[in-house]
Amino acid sequence: MEQRGKNVPRLREVGDIERATAKKARESWHVLTIMAEFIESTERLSELRPAVSIFGSARIKPDNPYYTLCVDIARRISDAGYAVISGGGPGIMEAANRGAYDGASPSVGLNIQLPHEQHGNPWQDISLSFRHFFARKVAFVKYADAYVVLPGGFGTLDELTEALTLMQTGKSRMMPVILVGSEFWAGLVDWIKTRLVDDGMISPKDVNLLQVIDDPAEVLAAIQKFHAEKTPPAEESQIESERQSGMFL
Repeated sequence: MEQRGKNVPRLREVGDIERATAKKARESWHVLTIMAEFIESTERLSELRPAVSIFGSARIKPDNPYYTLCVDIARRISDAGYAVISGGGPGIMEAANRGAYDGASPSVGLNIQLPHEQHGNPWQDISLSFRHFFARKVAFVKYADAYVVLPGGFGTLDELTEALTLMQTGKSRMMPVILVGSEFWAGLVDWIKTRLVDDGMISPKDVNLLQVIDDPAEVLAAIQKFHAEKTPPAEESQIESERQSGMFL
């Protein structure tokens, strides 16, 4: 490979020592800040379970029906003994924290530092601040026993597909992923069932990773039913053990 004339010099081979040193120092500091976020989230959240992560748009206002619906769902989940994890910001994130804050279990906000849109809401019993999206994403899925996903944009879709990919590939344990807002999600669900399945991009059984539920009581019941009936097979027990040791999420 390296004899084809396409070599890229290693950093230690760069002639400009000052530039190479500065780049290594910058990347080393970057790695240390990432490590610090993983350590802080482990310290604050590792004993949190059971917990449910709730996602949705930061742009939804308190007068939106989805906001009110999310407050109701989060309050029911919190009173049932599940901590509620959100992104800590406005919109659906705020609604999730608001409902949980008034409930019996902790309200958790995984805040992200952004130049716009994100500002922390006041309904957080536990508040963490992240600079790096991927460290925050790990915390969302690692400490959750279910995902509840309300209408949202790219960030919401990112968190949704991340969880589905991890479960599909066996890199995380199985958990309920519930889409709230059947009218909003109808087009995506139909596309998954037809285009992705029909074109062989996913297996038909992968569709079962998703549930669509609009009623708050039924959302909670689906989460409770899943965990009451779940008897992990040997391989999933192994994944859970390795997840606890840090190998998997």
